[in-house]
Amino acid sequence: MNAPHAEEILTLQEIVAAARANLPPGPWAYLIGGAETETTVRRNRQALDSIAFRPRVLRDMRRIDATASVLGRRMRLPVLLAPIGGLESFVEGGAAAAARGAAQFGVPQMLSSVCKPGLEATAAAADTLRFFQLYVRGDDVWVDEHVRRARAHGYTAFCLTVDVAMYSRRERDLAGRFVKPWRADAAAGRDYQAALSWDQVKRFKDKHDLPLILKGIATAEDAGIAVQHGVEVVYVSNHGGRQLDHGLGSIAVLPEIIAAVAGRAQVWVDGGFMRGTDVVKAIALGAQTVGLGRLPCLGLAAAGVAGLVRALEILEEEILACLGLLGVASLAELGRPHVAAAAPVGLPGTLSAFPLLGD
Repeated sequence: MNAPHAEEILTLQEIVAAARANLPPGPWAYLIGGAETETTVRRNRQALDSIAFRPRVLRDMRRIDATASVLGRRMRLPVLLAPIGGLESFVEGGAAAAARGAAQFGVPQMLSSVCKPGLEATAAAADTLRFFQLYVRGDDVWVDEHVRRARAHGYTAFCLTVDVAMYSRRERDLAGRFVKPWRADAAAGRDYQAALSWDQVKRFKDKHDLPLILKGIATAEDAGIAVQHGVEVVYVSNHGGRQLDHGLGSIAVLPEIIAAVAGRAQVWVDGGFMRGTDVVKAIALGAQTVGLGRLPCLGLAAAGVAGLVRALEILEEEILACLGLLGVASLAELGRPHVAAAAPVGLPGTLSAFPLLGD
């Protein structure tokens, strides 16, 4: 890896540039790409760029607190490492390296079930708050065994991803003939994921007492059904634009889902979040936690564990600067009055948050 010294990196744009230089074409396209026309990818950024801030002034900003509570645990920032399959394509050690970075900085990790080195080895790599995300590729007994293993290894919540009834067509991968590390072995369990329904959610809640996260909720209707089933976390996500093409941006649907949940569950969100200002916008609209997917991968690809930690440190600097300039001393003070609708000023894209680079 042609890694810069992490302490020399001053901007997230440098993280992205180093990652691009280090990654082969296949993993790079997998990281930044989406489904078919990549319209949903662009709408994630367009929705974030369509929100402007309404700052308040003449407030004492000498002490600013960006810490947050995630399922009852205090964390350094209101973010988590979202589940990413194939982290081993970006850094040696895959999810174990990500776990070490999360622990070193002080944010949770959600482990994808299709990420090496797997549930047990990732838990052993670092002591951090961790959640386990499952793609359902087996029967009820198979799911229960994953719950047992997750509980035994300190995962404090369990996540079902619910927006993958069909595999999407990711044309950057297809055109580059890049087969993701796990996907070649996934066909055998495809019918189980396609058959996943609210019946399995009810069964989980009836049988298990681990908090349940449903990742991939994109409408108020499904958010309402989720809380009726007692789900602890409604995770708003469109898979980073990697599943259904021509969907709405995640933060665009966040307000209707916040209203539907009405405080009966936590609401988390991911989809295009790259900068500290993006995180602040989500919290102002009512989300409790923001999932970061591509950004941690970029940090790991740029400079390994140190690169991930440095990316989170810069993100924290951006969040603190944003809060201070908004006249907000803590996340608890953020709310709808701090944001307003506005026209975007540029064309959206996977990397459009980094204007010195471009896509």
